[in-house]
Amino acid sequence: MAYLDFMSAVHKSTSRDYLARVNDPEYPKAKAAALAKQWGYDYWDGDRRINYGGYKYLPGRWLPVADAMRDHYGLKAGDKVLDVGCGKAFLLYEFTQSVPGLEVAGLDISAYALEHAKDEMKPFLTEGNCTELPYEDDSFDLVYSLNTLHNLHCHDLDKAIREIERVSKGHSYICVESYRNEEEKTNLLYWQVTCEAFNTPKEWQWWFDHCGYTGDHSFIYFE
Repeated sequence: MAYLDFMSAVHKSTSRDYLARVNDPEYPKAKAAALAKQWGYDYWDGDRRINYGGYKYLPGRWLPVADAMRDHYGLKAGDKVLDVGCGKAFLLYEFTQSVPGLEVAGLDISAYALEHAKDEMKPFLTEGNCTELPYEDDSFDLVYSLNTLHNLHCHDLDKAIREIERVSKGHSYICVESYRNEEEKTNLLYWQVTCEAFNTPKEWQWWFDHCGYTGDHSFIYFE
């Protein structure tokens, strides 16, 4: 298992007003969270005060991530890649541009996201829960999950990590939210609307060890 940071550049490209999200009079934090956890329009394309505020495809935004993962894992035509929590499958699409001939699959709990995914990716996407992946053991050359598993309660988090390990032939990568100090913890609490697993890096490492996870990982911090 290695710490590999593929995600910080994308995460840090977004500016955040932490206090504004907590104090907004129309969408106070509890209301925003309740709407976001429906995983529908409000979460993806509704008001920015709830979550993304319009999650649209921007050509090339995810390509550096796809290229970096391609190079590190040696991905080539014919290899199989699974995105657990794929959303609208923008990164999966960029993978197909980075590695022509790559076989891709994506799974997400949000029917709305899959309906509004990149058209080219829709045939390869499945609505489902990461606690029970509908794939055989050792099915994929790379399994990754970005900013998804921290949305799970502990009993489901345990299942999801074990499922990622099960369907991977050996390469996997998980990125989750975390915090290293009280300031980052507070910012995370202020900003998040769907997070259920609030863990320090040491606690995340405990989860990985507990579930027998042998893949790679990284954290995003709200500095």
